[in-house]
Amino acid sequence: MLANFLIGLREGLEASLIVGILIAYLVKTDRRHEIRYVWLGVAIALAVSIAFGIALNLTQQALTFEAKEAFGGTMSLIAVGFVTWMIFWMRATARSIKGELEGRIDSALAMGPLTLALVAFVAVGREGVETSMFTWVTGEAVADNASPYIGTVIGLTIAVILGISIYLGAVRINLGKFFTWTGAFLVVVAAGVLAYAIHDLQEAGILPGLNNTVFNISSTLSLDSWLGTVLKGTFNYNPAPTWLEFVAWLAYLIPVMTIFLWPSRPQVLRRPVEQRETVAS
Repeated sequence: MLANFLIGLREGLEASLIVGILIAYLVKTDRRHEIRYVWLGVAIALAVSIAFGIALNLTQQALTFEAKEAFGGTMSLIAVGFVTWMIFWMRATARSIKGELEGRIDSALAMGPLTLALVAFVAVGREGVETSMFTWVTGEAVADNASPYIGTVIGLTIAVILGISIYLGAVRINLGKFFTWTGAFLVVVAAGVLAYAIHDLQEAGILPGLNNTVFNISSTLSLDSWLGTVLKGTFNYNPAPTWLEFVAWLAYLIPVMTIFLWPSRPQVLRRPVEQRETVAS
C-alpha cells in the first residue's frame, strides 16, 4: 500500500500542479472562459486512465496461467520503464515546467480552444495511465490486491488537496526535496517490480532459471509474517529469489539510484565573447 500511496501522491501532485499552472495562467491573462477546456481535457484523461485499468484486468482474466504470467511480466517491465522515465523527467524539468506549459498554452490557444483541452489531456493522461498500470502491477503481486488500489486512492486524494492548497497559496512545500525523496524511494520500488517481472517471465517459460535460487530465507522472514507482507506489498520482496531476478534487481538499483542521486553540475555563467575580448585588450 505504501508504494502505491507514494505513486498516487507523486503522480497526482504532478498532475495537480500542471492543471494549477494551466488555470493560473489563463486567469492571469484574463482568459477565464477558456478554463472549461482544461477541465474537459482532465475529464477525458481520467476516463481513459480508468478504462485502461479496467482493460488490464479484463485482459488478464481471460488468459491461461502461462499467458497471465507473460502478460503480467511484460506489463511490469513497461511499468518500470514508465516510473523510471517519470522520475528523471520531473527531476530534469521541475524548474522549467511552468515556462514550458505557458508556452504550450499560447500555442494551443492560437490553434483553437480544443487544442488547450488536448494539452490538459496529454499532461494528465500520461500521469493517469502510469498510475493505472503501476497500481495494477502491484495489485497482481500481492495476495490482498485491494490494498494497492486503496493506497493509490489515498495518495491521489492527498495530492489533489495539496495541489489546490498550493494553487491557493495556503501550503508551500519544497517540491525539489519532495520529488528527490519520493524519487529515490520509487527507484527501490521499481527495482522490486523489475525483479517481479523477471520472475513472472520465468514462470511463463520465457526466461530460464526458475529453480535456481540465490538463497531461501522463508523460515526467517516468510511472506506470511506481517513484515514479509509489508515488504512484499512495498518492494515486491521475495524470500527465495532466483539468480536472474536478483541480478536484474542489482543491475537496475545500483546504477539508477547512483545516477538519480548524483548532484547535477552547476551552470557556469560565461561572459559574451565580445566582453571577454574587450577585457583582454
